[in-house]
Amino acid sequence: WSSDVCSSDLASQLEAARYRELKALMMSGEVLSFTMQPVFELYAGIKYIADFRVYWADGTTTVEDAKGVETDVFKLKKKLYEDMYGKLTVLTKKDIRQ
Repeated sequence: WSSDVCSSDLASQLEAARYRELKALMMSGEVLSFTMQPVFELYAGIKYIADFRVYWADGTTTVEDAKGVETDVFKLKKKLYEDMYGKLTVLTKKDIRQ
């Protein structure tokens, strides 16, 4: 992550809130690092761009998307992603401190 990223660089207030949470989790040592906007190739040339890929201190990695609303297009891409890569963590307003 880059310290020069500001909330206005992110797609939504929810994504910005999760970014701030991930920075705090890095400071506490729970998260080792994270990347923003990781790109995944799906079927037939379709690309899915998640919000974050998180590398946790316990050795696990999660891919996260902060969503206020799950559109039909997102639901399809989520299904394709999970068929190819495994679980996608979808965070909603109730999951993220704002």
